[in-house]
Amino acid sequence: MENPTIEQDIEHLKRHDSFNRFIDFVKQMREECIAEMYESPTDKIQQLSGRILSYDQILTMSTWGKHSPSE
Repeated sequence: MENPTIEQDIEHLKRHDSFNRFIDFVKQMREECIAEMYESPTDKIQQLSGRILSYDQILTMSTWGKHSPSE
């Protein structure tokens, strides 16, 4: 029996409300970082950019296998 792939694991997780709430929280944190960039000094922008990239990676992984391009 083969181990499930990460894509299969994520598809399974999407069926749980708690996972969907987590993804919504990640989206919210990403948006807060973007808003914070407007008021930040130059040295903090790089740090915020790194956080945004991390959030983007999580959000990208959470939409693997998604058929709808609407989000």
